[in-house]
Amino acid sequence: MNVLLLVLPNAVFFVALMLLTLRAERASRATAMEDRAAKRGSFGLEYFLGSRSLSGVVLAMTLTATYGSVSSFVSGPGVAWQLGLGWVVFAAPQMLAGFFLLGLLGRKTALLSRAFNAVTVVDLIRARYASKTLAVLSALALLLFFTVMIAGQFVGGAAVLATTTGLPHAAGLLVFGGLTVFYTAFGGFRAVAVTDTLCAVLMVAGMLILGGELLSLAGGWDAFTAGIASASTLNASGATGAAGSFMTPDAGGLLPWPLLLSAWVLVGFGTAGLPQSIVRAMSYRTSADLHQAIRVGTLVCGALMIGMTFIGVLARGVVSAWPEGLPTTDHLIPYVLTQHMNPFVAGVTLIGPLAATMSTVSSLLIAAASAVVHDLLKLTGPEVEDVRVKRIARFGTGALGVAALLIALDPPSIVAWINLAAFGGLELTFLIPFVGGLYWRRASAAGAVAAIVSGLLTYGALLLVKPDLGGWHPVVPAFVVEALVFGAFGVLNRKSLEGEAARFFPRR
Repeated sequence: MNVLLLVLPNAVFFVALMLLTLRAERASRATAMEDRAAKRGSFGLEYFLGSRSLSGVVLAMTLTATYGSVSSFVSGPGVAWQLGLGWVVFAAPQMLAGFFLLGLLGRKTALLSRAFNAVTVVDLIRARYASKTLAVLSALALLLFFTVMIAGQFVGGAAVLATTTGLPHAAGLLVFGGLTVFYTAFGGFRAVAVTDTLCAVLMVAGMLILGGELLSLAGGWDAFTAGIASASTLNASGATGAAGSFMTPDAGGLLPWPLLLSAWVLVGFGTAGLPQSIVRAMSYRTSADLHQAIRVGTLVCGALMIGMTFIGVLARGVVSAWPEGLPTTDHLIPYVLTQHMNPFVAGVTLIGPLAATMSTVSSLLIAAASAVVHDLLKLTGPEVEDVRVKRIARFGTGALGVAALLIALDPPSIVAWINLAAFGGLELTFLIPFVGGLYWRRASAAGAVAAIVSGLLTYGALLLVKPDLGGWHPVVPAFVVEALVFGAFGVLNRKSLEGEAARFFPRR
């Protein structure tokens, strides 16, 4: 394959990202100066939240780009190539992720964040529960799981570049990882949102091009369906399912129904507890923008998540057996791009997974940096002046990115599994305490701390021991334990809400 034709479209994409970052950074500086002059905010508000000025379309696209990661574009389709239609069924709840988040939390989260001048999710948790212990626990858990997720994204991105261009793993990490860390640290939230919009558009375009090419290579829809009618589920060592199991909803028994139902927790309504997504609900401009974001985000995110997973099914019509020499399924889609497509078209299509990787990493980095710079720093002393916040924010964002890059040098597993494990940890940390605190008066700080600790310990133990759960994902029993603990403390809590916490439930 002509590597130059493959690389050229991606070089143009990288240059466009840098130019957008520079433009967004100038706009960010101007907005921050206006905010300070009018005493409306600070550098932190602009850097971590874009001064709450996102339009509906930009909000929808940055949410889509944040949620659509390299796992969606590379690892997920690779697993779908193995397991067939069953993995599409597992991924289906993702189409409602934007609706769950913005519909359930959007309005109230935005109103409260403005009322308390909150910049992060931890800010609202601190205001609701008046607990430094809970705030520190939440921020530290966020840092841990975000670092794991960022490392997973870097692993996936490096796998894409290694398979398509022949670059060594470390060189691939340096190229796109370094660029992502730079534009995130330099531009802040506004640059992330603007570049996310570009990335989301390119992700959709890449999906459509790749789907059309795969269908053409398979000989059209009729030839594709005839070819896979008797196909079996596969893994790297060969067939594992019965003939015809590839197009069954449960992958011939490899995806039991309890596991498919677990997906509605793990990648469905549980995503309302992802802090990198919650912060988007704090950043829109008006209610009209929120409603527009719900409509556009649900449509685009749903189409992208389901479409990309189904592309893995289409890939089976082109690659029917495990390609010799591929280490994991993370390399399958890049393999198809380089071995079966025109180099220039493959290069254009390659922008999709790279955009997915970079957009997700940038969102995770800015949220992780906010946990260090804003949440933890805020607890150590008085307010820090803007100049110092600016330096610390950019240094913290860069340092976290470098740490994740170092972890990604020795990849521990398939990206999809890394991502799902971290998803579960974040959801257990934030979903019940945050949503419960928003809508339940009796929710208490002690209950929130006990719930998070019990949920994470249960989750970690189940992941390590791997007992037979009848097909249920470990996050489900962990959520059950957490909900029971949180509920028990709440029922026993007889204290009336006082101070700032009372403002969460205004009298009508």
